[in-house]
Amino acid sequence: MRRKIVAGNWKMNGSKDLVQQLVGSVRSEAESLDNGVEVVIIPPAIYVSDVVAQAGERLMVGVQNVGQWSSGAYTGEIAAGMAKDQGCTYALVGHSERRQLFGETDDEVAAKVESLVASGLVAVVCVGETLEQREAGRAEAVVAAQVKAALANMAADQWGRVVVAYEPVWAIGTGKTATAEDAQAMHASIRQVLAEMSAPAESISLLYGGSVKADNAAALFAEPDIDGGLIGGASLKADDFVSICQAMPASTTS
Repeated sequence: MRRKIVAGNWKMNGSKDLVQQLVGSVRSEAESLDNGVEVVIIPPAIYVSDVVAQAGERLMVGVQNVGQWSSGAYTGEIAAGMAKDQGCTYALVGHSERRQLFGETDDEVAAKVESLVASGLVAVVCVGETLEQREAGRAEAVVAAQVKAALANMAADQWGRVVVAYEPVWAIGTGKTATAEDAQAMHASIRQVLAEMSAPAESISLLYGGSVKADNAAALFAEPDIDGGLIGGASLKADDFVSICQAMPASTTS
């Protein structure tokens, strides 16, 4: 059975007060969930230890970015092993904001994935096309190339530490969302790419991100190849985030 995951990416938002109020509320509500969903909070790295302290046993914690090195003279970077040491289970890699704003390349994404899985963290590999690429009919090809590049060096025993998050760039933070049918089509395409890479495609969780909200989550999560969501703005409001977690059906295709 594939893991069902709802992960909240706080991006560059947060404070000690927000951690205290939001994480406590989400944890309290998450404890009553009976649909098997893994609830993950991914704050800025500086607040990871505060979130871990509030998370209890029900919530998992992730980090938004790591360097591709295990240690060394890389001022400002954090290593995957450091995130693991602080109590993280998940880590984002290849988010479109990292690619677009900080020039992160496919080679760097691949190196970070290798570092993450070697450290024992679960790499949430973000892929997605721009509006221009979609309108040109290149969406599936662009996403397939990103998946292949990021996961090219995976060993057979490492696939269990990989999650793929499809986030169409044109839908991130814009209020626009792919239809459930369009999102499902891309997820099915990603699963096919993974199969062609000799990965255990049917056991790898695929998440949808891109303006997921409480009112569209159920339709997205009902699709057979969508195993959860990577949530942005809605993860900063406890009621909205919990509602999205509650929208996960009790069982999905395995």
